[in-house]
Amino acid sequence: MLAAAEAAIDAAAEDENERQLTRAKLYAPPKAEVARRRAAVAAGERPRPAGGGMTLDGAQALMAQMAAQDAQLTGGRSG
Repeated sequence: MLAAAEAAIDAAAEDENERQLTRAKLYAPPKAEVARRRAAVAAGERPRPAGGGMTLDGAQALMAQMAAQDAQLTGGRSG
């Protein structure tokens, strides 16, 4: 369905420049999201990855949990 919409947009464009401009507008992040990111960077915050990525603390906690489960399942054996 998305491919059909892209094909219709491409067919309606008069030239390649217009086609690229239309695609850039279509796939651009929402203006509110861009404004929120800019405000966060201006306030000194690190930008978060798209999709709600994990924090460093969250990733370390998950790795510790997986290591504990691995040790429990393997009976403390390594390898």
